[in-house]
Amino acid sequence: MELEQLRQLEAVAACGTLSAAAGRASISQPALSRSMQRLEAELGMPLFARTKNSVELNEAGRVALEHARGILRDVAHMEEALGNLRARRSMLRVGTCAPAPLWRLMAAVAERRADFVANPQTLPVPELERRLVEGSLDFAILPHAPAAEGLRSFPFMRESLSALLPRSHPLAARGSLALSELDGETFLLYAGIGFWRGLCERLMPRSHYVTQDDYLVFSQLARTSPLPSFVTDAAGPDHRALDRVAVPLEDAAVHVTFRLATPAAPRAELRDLADWLERRLGFEGAHENGRA
Repeated sequence: MELEQLRQLEAVAACGTLSAAAGRASISQPALSRSMQRLEAELGMPLFARTKNSVELNEAGRVALEHARGILRDVAHMEEALGNLRARRSMLRVGTCAPAPLWRLMAAVAERRADFVANPQTLPVPELERRLVEGSLDFAILPHAPAAEGLRSFPFMRESLSALLPRSHPLAARGSLALSELDGETFLLYAGIGFWRGLCERLMPRSHYVTQDDYLVFSQLARTSPLPSFVTDAAGPDHRALDRVAVPLEDAAVHVTFRLATPAAPRAELRDLADWLERRLGFEGAHENGRA
């Protein structure tokens, strides 16, 4: 007995004629007739009351149909459950503290496993570590080595922050600056910069920030606003086109080595991906902000 025969039995019951049922089942009428005869032979009872122009289920056929529908429902539930499992296994749960390292990670993942679908989230650093430990994240991008046990990490990207100043700004001609020299000014910021916002607020407690959630709107404002902003060596608007000057910052805290962290014992396909990412992106000698 084959599942397709049960689907054909259901089609005959719904259509009332072999020709209509054959069309619904996408086979020829003779092939459908032979298939139903084989099913009757296997079950040991006739299932249909046949007339010249129609075919109806008899009592045995109705009993068979009831069980066939139950089997087909179970098969559909099994397929749905396996589809959900496949979707979960192909979903890559990624958390990050900053946008630029996420872009680099996603490009590398697509190179290795184009079948994975990423679901990235920007989260505070303590939340990233907590969710890695509890297993609700597969990968997390952190600005330092994770403190929690049971996590594996490796350095994969360095990024440095610069002040993006209008050419008319009194400090625009400087070769470098400390953030303390800018403390008290009002800055234009893109809201999606992640942990960089907290770092600026910590090192420039007297400054104020005008934030914009929409990156396209932020880019337009950056072209016309007299407010200074920030750019990194990995991302940001073209400051030359904006008539602005990128002045490197001297503070050690704005030169960050990002690490890619994952649970030490993930499922096999994620462990293989993490191993490949470390070979592809990792580098030696990362000691950032005093933490290995």
